[in-house]
Amino acid sequence: MAERVEVLLSEEKVNARIRELGELISKEYAGKSIHVIGILKGGSFFMCELAKRITVPVSIDFMSVSSYGSSTESSGVVKVVKDLDESLIGKHVLVVEDIIDTGRTISYLMELLKGKGAVDVKLCALLDKPERRVVDVKADYIGFQIPDEFVVGYGLDYAQRYRNLPYIGIVKFDS
Repeated sequence: MAERVEVLLSEEKVNARIRELGELISKEYAGKSIHVIGILKGGSFFMCELAKRITVPVSIDFMSVSSYGSSTESSGVVKVVKDLDESLIGKHVLVVEDIIDTGRTISYLMELLKGKGAVDVKLCALLDKPERRVVDVKADYIGFQIPDEFVVGYGLDYAQRYRNLPYIGIVKFDS
């Protein structure tokens, strides 16, 4: 089965929204520093662009969690593949995720991180797909709410491909 990608959100639209999120986060954290946790692999593209637009002091770390494998459907089983390198005790934490889909993975992750001694833990997602939600998760900052389509680009992949697209696209499968 062949696939093609149709543009959903242009590179310009994505960049403009990330700039707005950076300004909002900078205002809300004025006078503080934040510890940004990028969720690998997909969230790294968004996290790097967002961090460049935050004007308060930023430190970064990464986590890798998995619930998809090579499928387009979440398995529902969350496993931590790479844990944090630094302690969260006393830090203002901002988790940066590429997409909130069913909510299972990020809900699990947020609860895990809240138990690690941070002052607060907030969530920023580039994309939110509320139609797919099975666990109630609310992000503090959202780039775009999108329809229930399988999307790629800006870090999101299909079987490890398309992460490098500078826009958000919908994968269309041709039979």
